[in-house]
Amino acid sequence: MNDTSDRVGRVFILVVVVVLAVLVAFELLVDYPTDGADLVGVLLVLATIPLAARAAGRLAGSVFPSYNVAEVAVEGPITRDGGGGIPTGPVGQGADSVVDQLDRAAADGNVDALLLKLNTPGGEIVPSDDIRLAVDRFDGPTIAYTTDVCASGGYHIASACDELYARAGSIVGSIGVRGSRFTATGLLDTLGVDYEQFTAGEFKEAGVPFTELDEDERAYLQDLIDGHYETFVETVAEARGMDPEFLRSTEAKVYLGEEARELGLVDAIGTRDDAEDRVEELLGTDIAVREFQPPTGLAARMRGGASAMAYAFGRGLADTVDGDAEFRL
Repeated sequence: MNDTSDRVGRVFILVVVVVLAVLVAFELLVDYPTDGADLVGVLLVLATIPLAARAAGRLAGSVFPSYNVAEVAVEGPITRDGGGGIPTGPVGQGADSVVDQLDRAAADGNVDALLLKLNTPGGEIVPSDDIRLAVDRFDGPTIAYTTDVCASGGYHIASACDELYARAGSIVGSIGVRGSRFTATGLLDTLGVDYEQFTAGEFKEAGVPFTELDEDERAYLQDLIDGHYETFVETVAEARGMDPEFLRSTEAKVYLGEEARELGLVDAIGTRDDAEDRVEELLGTDIAVREFQPPTGLAARMRGGASAMAYAFGRGLADTVDGDAEFRL
């Protein structure tokens, strides 16, 4: 990419299109009419200028693109819709929105490489895997970097990238799965409330908060957790070329960046700038990065900013209480 020639080309297209639009509009709206519509025509010509400039800008951007690398961020707890009840971290985008950004980057003919920003403690299993699969579909170098946290579902996503950079103080790892449930039987007894449910299927109610777990139900739910865990371990092991037994031996611990690098969970210690330098090295050319983001309104931006400030005080580790047993990466 030659920044100077591209910039000149974009300016040239912008000037040519605007001048042509003004000339055509003036001819049609001012010169051609012979009655008292001249004043209206002049006003319409003036209105044509910003429209032409906007169209010219889009045209110039497609002919002489100003970027060749896409950056997509995965921040906050990973959920399907970006919600999560009681805030325990920065309010993240929904997984579907992140996948859409990744797919748009993959389909953009100007994009040669992907820079993935990760600052997430993980979250829901399938949404995390949807993002990982979208990263895996990208045809080109994929470099991930983490700021504060790249744990659990976030590390699951990072495993799809060619390399992962972390800061020395980043929290990395937590290759494990957890399930949660609360029990409200004591509360029901105190209130004098009885709970009765009619079901078909022995384990239909396994995990509901209004009954105590029996041993068969506990074993059934643990089997589900173990199944997700094995999938997580095998996916990371294959993607990063690591020994599954070593990953299991970490027992879902988290590590600071330098120790994570020594263990092979991270490829290098560095900042976003270092990740960009690596992308330039892989592409063999200077890069310009475009951040792919979903459109957001003012309320969403304010809510996200306030949540990010709260999250700076530490990781949100509490799960949202929503009733039945819940499994998370």
